[in-house]
Amino acid sequence: MKTTETPAPLPAESGATVSKADVPAPRPLRRKKEGGVLNVFSHGVLIIWAIMVVLPLLWAVMTSFKSDSSIFGSPWSLPDALHFDNWSRAWTQANMSDYFLNTVLVVGGSLIGTLVLGSMAAYVLARFDFPGNRFIYYLFIGGMSFPIMLALVPLFYVVNNMGLLNTIHGLILVYIAYSLPFTVFFLTAFFRTLPTSVAEAAFVDGASHARTFFQIMLPMAKPGLISVGIFNFLGQWNQYMLPTVLNTDPDKRVLTQGLVQLAVSQGYKGDWSGLFAGLVMAMLPVLGAYIVFQRQVVQGLTAGALK
Repeated sequence: MKTTETPAPLPAESGATVSKADVPAPRPLRRKKEGGVLNVFSHGVLIIWAIMVVLPLLWAVMTSFKSDSSIFGSPWSLPDALHFDNWSRAWTQANMSDYFLNTVLVVGGSLIGTLVLGSMAAYVLARFDFPGNRFIYYLFIGGMSFPIMLALVPLFYVVNNMGLLNTIHGLILVYIAYSLPFTVFFLTAFFRTLPTSVAEAAFVDGASHARTFFQIMLPMAKPGLISVGIFNFLGQWNQYMLPTVLNTDPDKRVLTQGLVQLAVSQGYKGDWSGLFAGLVMAMLPVLGAYIVFQRQVVQGLTAGALK
């Protein structure tokens, strides 16, 4: 009896073509289950984090519309009625309106100054090579690592000798100096991601450096400006240490100083509903700014990674 044996496949000679059917298919990787477990875990952590962040905010807003008896009697229940007099009492009697206006003036002026000066310095450091470029850049980086508490005493004497103590414009200048290192660091990296061909075309057309920066490069850097502007807005709006040391005039207190004063005074009076109303007043502008510009913040943070 003759038996037929299947001959072993011969190795492909040099120059010979091998069809796709002859190549064994690789085994599929069975990682779908592991990826699903990882997604469930990450989503669970995000949900827990969102609950930890959102619930205190909602509770503070809800408590600001309660009466004092309801706050202590049923702290977790919804208000039986909306007590808008808590907000009016905090706005007028606790001088939150004056604190709010001072904060808007200080933060608005310092934010504009920080973005203008920081973007100009970052553009020069990112686009032009000159002796000392790296040295100046690392000086700004070093300013980010310098603890502000070590500079409070000399800063107080410097501001006092300049005649800027207990003034709005003195606090604006200090806020600008405090925020410039991070602004320059952030925008330098952002300007490096922008295409150079647009600026070169502007130079060919006869545009000056100033016109190229303000009319071409600065609008292109809008996502980065909004992102760093939001971060500076958060830091300057919630700043407490600098105004406490440099702004001791009761008529020129900012919102953080006013909240501390409100907590002390309302705590002795037992007006906890007014205290929560003032707290929500200070919180709403920051929350609203982030909600409005959240898309631009994400675009600015991911612009360098998407290049």
